[in-house]
Amino acid sequence: MAALPRRDFLAISAAATAAALMPGQAFATILTGEKLHGLSAFGDLRYGPDFTHFDYVNVDAPNGGSFNFAPPNWGYNQNPLTFNTLNSFTSKGDAPPRMEMCFDALMVRALDEPDAVYGQLADGVTISDDRNSFEFSLRPQARFHDGTPLTAEDAAFTFKLFKEKGHPDFSLSLTHLDDAVAVDARTLRLSYSGKQSARTILNIVQFPIVSKAFYEANPFDSSQLNPPLGSGPYKVGRVSAGAWIEYERVPDYWGRDLPVNRGQYNFERIRIEFYQDRAAAFEAFKKGEIVYREEATSRVWATAYNFPAFTAGKVVKHEFPSEKLPSMQATAVNQRREHFRDARVRQAIALCFDFEWTQRNFFYGSYERSHSCFEKSDFRAEGMPSPEELTLLEPLRDQLPAEAFGKAVVQPASDGSGRDRKLLGRAAKLLNEVGWKRTGDFAVNDKGERLSAEFLVDDDTFVQVYSPWVANMRAVGIDATIRLVDSAQYQLRQSTFDFDLISAAFSFSATPTRDDLEIFFHSHTATVSGSRNLPGISNPAIDALLDAVGAAKDRESLTVAMRALDRALRARRDWIPSWFLANHRSAYWDMFGFPEQKPDFGFPVEALWWFDKGKAAKIGRA
Repeated sequence: MAALPRRDFLAISAAATAAALMPGQAFATILTGEKLHGLSAFGDLRYGPDFTHFDYVNVDAPNGGSFNFAPPNWGYNQNPLTFNTLNSFTSKGDAPPRMEMCFDALMVRALDEPDAVYGQLADGVTISDDRNSFEFSLRPQARFHDGTPLTAEDAAFTFKLFKEKGHPDFSLSLTHLDDAVAVDARTLRLSYSGKQSARTILNIVQFPIVSKAFYEANPFDSSQLNPPLGSGPYKVGRVSAGAWIEYERVPDYWGRDLPVNRGQYNFERIRIEFYQDRAAAFEAFKKGEIVYREEATSRVWATAYNFPAFTAGKVVKHEFPSEKLPSMQATAVNQRREHFRDARVRQAIALCFDFEWTQRNFFYGSYERSHSCFEKSDFRAEGMPSPEELTLLEPLRDQLPAEAFGKAVVQPASDGSGRDRKLLGRAAKLLNEVGWKRTGDFAVNDKGERLSAEFLVDDDTFVQVYSPWVANMRAVGIDATIRLVDSAQYQLRQSTFDFDLISAAFSFSATPTRDDLEIFFHSHTATVSGSRNLPGISNPAIDALLDAVGAAKDRESLTVAMRALDRALRARRDWIPSWFLANHRSAYWDMFGFPEQKPDFGFPVEALWWFDKGKAAKIGRA
């Protein structure tokens, strides 16, 4: 047999390391051939087959009232600033947040467990002996909002549709789905190729199930302002495209008394209004047109809560603890642009950001500096790599920067002056090493081309925050600018990777799967429009570490793989970590009740809170 080149040998060695963990063993403690009421990554379930409700809800919460809020998070193709479609599951267009509340899923997450899911449409699932086939028993009472039965045909249709035409948040997790079959009206079988991550199933059971009849009669595209037929606790009510949307509670919702639903979805109406400008949104909150918001602007949180409703005690500020989820807030440097492919250029750009100055002048001391892709979690790499991490990293040494094998990369602290000469000197030196020579005001290459970098933003707040960063970049010779665009153009340019620098914030699962992470970091998602791989990461070593994450057989080996991945990503400098907040800065009109104990792994206020008539009467909002 011919000898392999060293690089190929190392790549195969890395694959062997991952394979040795045996993907199927992530569910090794879960029984096969037996109907299960719930699933978790490593077999641990808090709630037994006869549980009546989740512990973090109030089963006696009253129904009624309206909740008009500014959503603090969103997914798929959703946009918090405008919308032009009601199809939230395609890759194009801008949909309103919370369309998913109109749909049910096979199973839903428990928010007080890191990765457990329990039956909603399905009352149980049976896993085949080879763990590549999953058979779901659907509840016979499941209904769409028009009264027609929701059957296994609808579920099978959904998975095939999402695999072919769905947003990458769906389609990428379905890459290795071989077939979705309605065995009969109440039995769905999902069959995988064996190449999937063992924990893939935990993602796809949470996908919304759509109506086959509806989408056979209506196109599955981004032109739809016709409300799709759903089956969930809410349905689309009144709509003004781009301005506001109302979700109405379904009075005869078929799943109201399911254990996974009890105590939730208490508001009669949920309304979302769309504001292009943060100042306008805050004014609407002050007037009571919006009744709940999470404050994203430190200056406003520190100085602007002095309006009449607040001083009169009608509005409350409260900080709720953040979820125990790995999170990332960072700036992507688009390596699809040739001049950003050298990591030294990306490092030079990072050195121009003075967090300490920004913290003092813009953030009022409220944020912490981010260094990791997985902040606020045990997956954050610290210090030197452990022997277990090195087992994964060493076979990839030729494909990773040397920094991946030393102390975990951290962003350097500045002197807080706003223009740290030492850090800017390092940045200029790095650019010079790459071949960007200073000529006059700008660094140019041997072709005479300027090194340019443009931040893409959709809010004037970021123009203010990033302007000092841009000034420092210009000081070292980078022709840096900021482009402010409207939200629809921003979403389009982000999804088609038409930017130089763009910032984003994401939360990951408490038990990440390979599918969770591939959309952000895997080579094959670098060219998939709408993926979260904004920097265009395409590196076989990162791919191998993602395989190791997917192959983890227990939480200990998962943590090792995640730390190794974090260490490698930080050394590559694909993302420039920025900052994070330890708490939810919530402000609300004091007319709501909520559970005393916030769950550790989710904070869906619109689902868990309720309207309190007594409180509302006291502030004149009954």
